Amino acid sequence: MNSHVTRYTAPGRSGTGPHSAFDPREPLPRLRHELATGPEGLSAREAARRFAVHGPNEVRGRQHSSFVRELTGQLVHPLALLLWAAAALAFVADLAVLGWAILAVVTVNATFALLQERQAERAVETLARYLPERALAVRDGRPVTVEARDLVPGDVIVLEEGDKVPADARVIEGGVEVDLSMLTGESVPAERMATEAVLGAPLSEEPNLVFSGTTCVEGQATAIVFATGAGTELGRIAALSQRTRRESSPLEQQVKKVAWLIAGVATGMGAAFLAVGVAVGLPVTDSLMFAIGLLVANVPEGLLPIITLSLAVGVRALARRGALVKRLSAVETLGSTSVICTDKTGTLTRNRMTLRAFWTAAHGEEGGPWERELVRTAALCTTVTREADGELHGDPTEAALLLGAMDHHTPVEPDTRDARRRAHFRFDPRLRLMSVVQTEDTPHGARIIVKGAPEAVVDRLHPGSPTEEARAVARRFAEQGMRVLAVAVREITPGAEAPTDRRDAESGLTLLGLVALYDPPRPEVKAAVGRCHEAGIKVHVVTGDNGATAAAVAREVGIGVPELKVVDASESLGDDELDRVLNDGCEVVFARSSPETKL
Repeated sequence: MNSHVTRYTAPGRSGTGPHSAFDPREPLPRLRHELATGPEGLSAREAARRFAVHGPNEVRGRQHSSFVRELTGQLVHPLALLLWAAAALAFVADLAVLGWAILAVVTVNATFALLQERQAERAVETLARYLPERALAVRDGRPVTVEARDLVPGDVIVLEEGDKVPADARVIEGGVEVDLSMLTGESVPAERMATEAVLGAPLSEEPNLVFSGTTCVEGQATAIVFATGAGTELGRIAALSQRTRRESSPLEQQVKKVAWLIAGVATGMGAAFLAVGVAVGLPVTDSLMFAIGLLVANVPEGLLPIITLSLAVGVRALARRGALVKRLSAVETLGSTSVICTDKTGTLTRNRMTLRAFWTAAHGEEGGPWERELVRTAALCTTVTREADGELHGDPTEAALLLGAMDHHTPVEPDTRDARRRAHFRFDPRLRLMSVVQTEDTPHGARIIVKGAPEAVVDRLHPGSPTEEARAVARRFAEQGMRVLAVAVREITPGAEAPTDRRDAESGLTLLGLVALYDPPRPEVKAAVGRCHEAGIKVHVVTGDNGATAAAVAREVGIGVPELKVVDASESLGDDELDRVLNDGCEVVFARSSPETKL
């Protein structure tokens, strides 16, 4: 195996060191050459060598400063410095009890504030544990399970339904559906397959790339790792989140001004009384003690702990309502809020697909037994499993079909479904459909069920089917922000063998109808948006989803009423254009937003 190692640097990122940069969208032979790998993957020896060069496949958080350093930062707060000075003067004036009391106030306050912020920081860090512990890699020509942290560029990995993608990779064989919502905001899984790149498309939209931390919800594929650790999209986002610079809040700025004002007034008064005392004939020592006492008396020892405790009470109140505050001073800035920027998927919506509409080939959108048959048949053509705790595991779209069948009083249990299954053709992103041969209590005994994208299923119907009407209904559902699936069947002659050829099984079909699924808004969002509007706060949506879907959700929860503007954030917006958009006075949906745009 060639020992040359190439470090990946994606377009737009700055590479460092002597390593050459390459693009994972290059033709596959050239990509293999750049990564010095082949169908048999890397040898264990070469993988160890590359691990020494690239390091572990981990997203490392920001290095925390020491406890002593953070505590020192709390002790040199402007108001704390004033208290330190007051304590020193108290000791000089032989007021030891007062001096020790002031020092206790400063120490207790600093410790409390530090522990409060550290506790919140640890809670935030637990939200970012996306990477899997192990991965299936091809080493020395055979698949072996390795620690995900040991993966290196050039490794060949195998991805299956339910797996978390352990590193950024390019699909070279097969196809999978991947939940990219953590990167793009899209609630609908994206198809990723072994195909050519799309020139000019963002990396997250390339049809042959999968990214670290995302989840395979269906299919099977083999892929070549081209980036690990900090070089992955997940690592880049982690770096973005650590790049922001902490700025003082309005309260912190005001406290600093007050501290200097108090120090100036107290010093001025002390100096004035010292001069007056000497002028009227008092001993210098007595005049000095009086001036020091006046200085100490003018320092508000209770102000600092009152501020800290008040903010802490706000943090606890917000925590009880599900809000996590990293910095105490952030509580105060909430009162100055004039604009809220919110994501869509999982924030405005539940990030859980539900069955919303249907259309049957025989009766249109009219309800009845044909509707229940359509929903039940769609639920049979799924691979979702039920865990021991009763939760459904698998593609969220397919889970929605099973829940929809239950709501229509035709429940389909995964174990019963699988017991009656005679054959299964997995979802193929290139064909955009899947099929099963299911035994049923019908005169025919068994039938082929096909489920997939309407345009793919319609092309496999027998002549005379209502194809044009089905296409028109599918377009209408899609314009309403829903994901549309077509369901078709073919009866199997009693006694006949189940088809073994996929092309034969998925042809000559009879269309049952269309099912439309939707990621609904959270029920509490509309009222929350209404309260924001009553407070004079604008709500903008910044999402990776497409504009039509995001706008439909925004209007449903009351954002952008009466006017909503949709801006494609994937196109470069200059400062002047952005100012013009924001100054129009209406609320905005920034669609197709990258992580950089959101930041």
